[in-house]
Amino acid sequence: MSSTSYFYQYLFVGLFVIFAFIFALIPLVLAWFLAPKKPSADKQATYECGLAAQGDPWVQYHVQYYLYALVFVIFDIETIFIYPWAVAFKKLGLFAFIEMAIFIAILALGLVYAWKKKMLEWD
Repeated sequence: MSSTSYFYQYLFVGLFVIFAFIFALIPLVLAWFLAPKKPSADKQATYECGLAAQGDPWVQYHVQYYLYALVFVIFDIETIFIYPWAVAFKKLGLFAFIEMAIFIAILALGLVYAWKKKMLEWD
C-alpha cells in the first residue's frame, strides 16, 4: 500500500469528525441566535416541581447516597455483562462458564466487603 492511500483514509476520518462537530454545533448556534432573550427573575429562579424555591439550592448530600449509587451502578453493569453471556451460554462452553463464575465471585466479594463495612445499612 502506498502512503497516499493511508492519507486518504485519515482524510475521510478527519472530514467525518469535522462534519460531526459542525453538525452538532449548528443547532446550538441557531438556538443562541433565534431564541428570545427576555430574562426575568422568574425565569432565572430555581425550579422545584412548580413550587417556589425554598432555601439555598446548593445542598450538601450525605456521602452514603453516593455509595448506594456506586453499588447500584456496579451491579447494573454486571447484568449488562451477564445477559449476553446467558444468551450464548450453550455456544461458549466450559471455559466461558468458568470465566463468568470468576467474574461473579469477584463481584460477590465486593458485595461482602461492602456489607462487612456496613456501607449498605441506612442510618
